[in-house]
Formats: sequence, structure tokens, C-alpha cells
Amino acid sequence: MRNPRTGQSGADRKRRKLVLAAAAGSIALGGAAVVVPSAFAEEDPVTALLDDTAEMLPVDDDLLGLVDVGEVAELSESLTYADGADILKVSGPDAGYVKVHFERLLLNTGDFVTVSSPDGAESYRYDQSMIDAWATSITGDTAVVELHRESGGGGSSALGVLIDKAAYGFTADEVDGLAQQRADNARPEESICEGDEKRASACYRTSHPAVVANAEPVARLLIDGTVLCTAFRVGEGNRLLTNHHCFTETKEAQGTEVWFGYDCTVCGADITNAPVKVHGSEVLATSKSLDYTLFTVDDFERVEEFGYLELADRPARSGEAIYIPQHPAGRPTEIAMESSVDGGNCVVKHETYDGYVAGSDVSYYCDTEFGSSGSPVISRDTHEVVALHHFGGCPNSGVNVQLIKNEIGRMI
Repeated sequence: MRNPRTGQSGADRKRRKLVLAAAAGSIALGGAAVVVPSAFAEEDPVTALLDDTAEMLPVDDDLLGLVDVGEVAELSESLTYADGADILKVSGPDAGYVKVHFERLLLNTGDFVTVSSPDGAESYRYDQSMIDAWATSITGDTAVVELHRESGGGGSSALGVLIDKAAYGFTADEVDGLAQQRADNARPEESICEGDEKRASACYRTSHPAVVANAEPVARLLIDGTVLCTAFRVGEGNRLLTNHHCFTETKEAQGTEVWFGYDCTVCGADITNAPVKVHGSEVLATSKSLDYTLFTVDDFERVEEFGYLELADRPARSGEAIYIPQHPAGRPTEIAMESSVDGGNCVVKHETYDGYVAGSDVSYYCDTEFGSSGSPVISRDTHEVVALHHFGGCPNSGVNVQLIKNEIGRMI
């Protein structure tokens, strides 16, 4: 089992503090005057505009929640038109998933390749030639790759599929161990703030149906075969939000699986729905200072049914009740809505808090874990997104979505 990435010194974590409200109309960020639009000037001291001159604050990598949950191994396997066999198996003993990588996939018109589970219950078809591309992961320790040709035997060795590597996921127990090790190493800066009070979304279906409905647009990300984050649909079109520290470029998006509908079927049980898996397609906008990436997915029509969330038009308020649907440690959807730190409910602790830049965040004691980066922080009053979660630290924090919306609102 791979050790989680380590961060910087604990002293750097202390840089996160409550920022005093600056004079209405503008605040100084690293010496750069940032104008507050008049619509927000009286009610929100946080700027709604940031520019490239804003000073970036030191950030402990350990707060970002990125942990490898698998390992990539080099392979040299192929199924060519000149081979006698059309099927090969790629296996990793006790792997939680297998994700093969095509160095080259060159096909005649009408031919295709499938990557499937041994029982065929999970299967993905590839009928377009491609170079340097990940196939969709297969749950379990074996993926079956099959070349389907219209014509019989014989052909060129240049055509077919060449597999140069595979990602093998750690088992659920190993991932849970990583989560516990990370929490132990990071205390008291862990993201689970006083006992883990997150619950599977299924546990709220009867008591809070609106909350569960707003968890449906939230997706699990598997990035480059080994890294976990969360994302969510924003607006009714093909638009998703996650963190900049999860990925930033179109090539990375295309190497990212986006899972919708990955939920427990019953509260307290480990049985899950089969997720709908699509891939990222194009990065439309990204920002390090506000830690967001706006992107699209392929096969959008397959995930359109899961609905979407909307970004709030007003700032989060201190004491406002909130909830965070998320995929902590890659698990099925869990919702952080309760917090003994805050007397029962998750609430906004500080409506102005330091993120990558001064005053960009709001803070809370809702529980999160690695893999939760990119989750929506949602108001229980309006069910609108008020922040984009990105840091642990207790309090944990997310970027004020007004700042994000000001940059990308026209694109949503």
C-alpha cells in the first residue's frame, strides 16, 4: 500500500485565519487593489473579482486531499490483426479495479474492442482509433480485452490494440487504511473534525429528500487511474465544476472518469448502484487562485438525467446551515450535514476566510476526507451552492462561489 503524499510543515497551516472585513468597495490582496462591484459592496466585504496579481498564500499540500488509491504498472500486451488470439486478460491480484491504457488502438471500419469484467456485467466498447488513452475502469481484479473483427484471420500487425500500462486500484480495506493513516498523521488538522458524522445519502432519503435529490448531480472522479476527487454538474448544460488542484488541462480531463449514480442502495449496507461512467472532455476555464476547473464530459446525454445544481447569487452567511454531498475516499455518495462541533448542524463558521488568496473562502466544520475535493457546499435554506470545497484543516473551507461565478457565470 502506497503511503499518502506528505505536506509541508504544520507551521504553514497556521496561515489560515479569519480575515477582517475590509472597507466596502475594495480590499487589498498582496498589494493589488481588487474592486468590489457595487451590487455587493454593502453586504459582502469579500471581493467578487480577483486578478493575476493577487498574492498566493502558502498552502500545505496535506490540506488538499490528494492521495493515490492505486498503482500504475508498465505492460507490453497486444492484440493485433496478425495474432491468432483475439482475447487477453489483464489482472492484478486482489485489485479493487483494473484500468488499462491504450498506447495505440488502430481499427478497420466496423471493428471494435471491448474491455469487460470476466462475467460481462460491466463492459465498454471502443470503435474509434485512438492514441495514448485510458479505457474505463473495470471493478474487480481482472479486465478482459477483446478485439472484434468483421473479417476472419490474417492481417497487419500494425492494426489492433497495444496496451502499455494498467492502473490497479487498492482494495477497499487498503483505501480505508489510507484514510485512517492520513487522519492520524494530520491531527489536529484532519478534515474529520470531531468524529465522522457523514452519512450515506441513502440514510437521508426519507427524512431529507430534497438534500438527497441535490446529491444526484455530484460525481466521483478517478483521475489518471489513481487519484480521487469530486465534481458536480452546474447549470442545465454540459458543465461540471471541480478543483484546479484536481486537474487543469483538457488532456487530463480526458483521462478522468466521471461517475454518476454511485450510491448505496440501502442505509447501512455496502450494496451500491452500478454507476454511470463517462469521461471528461474539455476544460473550459480554470483558476489556481480560486481553485476551480470548469469542464465538460463526453456522452452527456447519459448523465443529463442526474440533474444539476445552481450557484448562489448572494454570499454565504455566518451561521447558515449547509450540507456537503461528496465521495470521500472514493466511496459511494455521503452527505455531511450534522456537526457536533456546531451543536448539531453543519453551518458556515466564517463567511470570510483565507484560501489560496486572502479572503477567498468560507469555513465550516462539516466532515470531509481525501477525495472530497471539488464537492459543492450547499445552503439548506435555498439548496444553492455557496462554496466549492477544497481544503481540510478543521475548520475546513471552500471557495466563495460568488468569486467563481463572477469569472465563469457567462459560460454556465
